[in-house]
Amino acid sequence: MAICALGYLGVRSDNLDDWSEFAGGLLGMQKVDAGGQNLSFRMDDRKQRLVVANEPGDALSFMGWEVETADDLQRYAQRLDAANIAVQPGSRDLADRRFVEQLIQFDDPAGNRIELFYKPMVATDRFVPGRPHSGFKTGTLGMGHAVLCVADPDLLVPFYTDLLDFQLSDYGLKPVPLYFFHVNGRHHSFALVGGGSAGFHHFMIEFGTLDDVGQGHDLAIEQDLIAYTLGRHTNDWITSFYARSPSGFFVESGWGGRIIDPAAWEPHETSVGPSFWGHDRPYLPEELRRKFKEKRLELAARGIQAPPIVDCPWLYGEIAKSG
Repeated sequence: MAICALGYLGVRSDNLDDWSEFAGGLLGMQKVDAGGQNLSFRMDDRKQRLVVANEPGDALSFMGWEVETADDLQRYAQRLDAANIAVQPGSRDLADRRFVEQLIQFDDPAGNRIELFYKPMVATDRFVPGRPHSGFKTGTLGMGHAVLCVADPDLLVPFYTDLLDFQLSDYGLKPVPLYFFHVNGRHHSFALVGGGSAGFHHFMIEFGTLDDVGQGHDLAIEQDLIAYTLGRHTNDWITSFYARSPSGFFVESGWGGRIIDPAAWEPHETSVGPSFWGHDRPYLPEELRRKFKEKRLELAARGIQAPPIVDCPWLYGEIAKSG
């Protein structure tokens, strides 16, 4: 696969003070000096992972997807052009602001701005988290994952799979349509939620320990920001909670995400719902909220759980050392 990771995200918001506290204080990212009116945040040795532009709208501004080689940019540009998708080369100024060597820009069929980039810049100084924690799980797995709400998934699934080479991990059709895609070993780096209005649903960041998540959960409760309660997903096995961002969409903080073998993975339909337990959604209409709850209670009654050992390299390493 030429697209190998979700590299960075950009959002629009005129609530910069709130975003500074949210991304640094709750999420534990490192705020860096971006110059001008924008905010910039680090998660690791990369110079930039999240950009908050001082613009009205409170919405996703762009998704930055990393490619393996510079030639991949040209290959995708030609493929998109043949499909009548307008592609723009990124200017030197834009590449500098994104801290990458090269990039191209285009929109998906729903109007979401996508940037494909090559060779991100690495910082010379060490990452310093905005609150104490063990670090984020990034590296070859990328920043995390991004999820879009779309009115018609059938319009976007072929775009991402046929034109951008995203690989389907799994999908479910009830209580709402859900499609999950991988571009590396992370179970999914991208997902589509159908059946509702279009917009940015959430992005996920993965921490190094469960305690990192739990301490963030306490902060989110204290600040009355909980959108999904603590729970565990059925497909990627991650334990997480969702907080309301200053822009209204959600941010998922998780630990213990599933690592897959992309070469051997077979896409499939799921019918067990999104969560083994937890992840109650108080913001939903009561009828839909009840459907999610009934599904979780059904799984519990049937004894359906994740495997007893999370597919986590750190955990396997600890077991190997103790054995």
